[in-house]
Amino acid sequence: MKKVVFMDLGRMRYEKTLNIQKELSQYIKEDKGLAGFFIIVEHNPVLTIGKEGGFENLLCTEATIKGKGIDIHEINRGGNVTYHGPGQIVGYPILDLTNLKKDLQWYVDSIEEVIIKTLRKIGITGGRKEKHRGVWIMNNKICAVGISVKKWVTMHGFALNYNTDLTHFKLINPCGIAEFGVTSIEAIKKDIKKEAVIEELKSSFQEIFHCSLIDDKAREVAYKND
Repeated sequence: MKKVVFMDLGRMRYEKTLNIQKELSQYIKEDKGLAGFFIIVEHNPVLTIGKEGGFENLLCTEATIKGKGIDIHEINRGGNVTYHGPGQIVGYPILDLTNLKKDLQWYVDSIEEVIIKTLRKIGITGGRKEKHRGVWIMNNKICAVGISVKKWVTMHGFALNYNTDLTHFKLINPCGIAEFGVTSIEAIKKDIKKEAVIEELKSSFQEIFHCSLIDDKAREVAYKND
């Protein structure tokens, strides 16, 4: 069974986590003993703009957004504009797909399936929506998905709303979608602990990607203290 290193980095600035992703994506190209890394993190408030655009989906000026303490970053993932902030469980699988399956459709489907399976385990029914990526509860998105892949090594991933401040999504058309809304785990079930969701995520990740997660506490501490 393939091994994937798991790290929970706690709360961290988006820029720092992006640099960690880049470092690990380079590392995994050189260490063929690992299938990759799976990072869980929570960000300070930030809007990220994907390769498919997003500035046109800001519903107020950049100055107004930054005045609310929300940063804006243009990045190389697929998708449009999305919000990250406290109360989100953000997952970054840094995987070498040559060790798993060299199929991008399969990979994105698998990430969505990890979320759908996790939600099912905590008593929430999530699903897909035709023409729109991510995981949905009826007409409300609960998890955004956006990736990049270079030489079959993945970056970026998903953002699952746990108890996120959903009012921040009113600053944008999330993922470029104006006609649907957003929701969170807490808005549906208030008695689910964040730690329990993360444990179910880890379990579902192993099941869907047929891998074994191994902890790297030393690396976690090093990154948190950097």
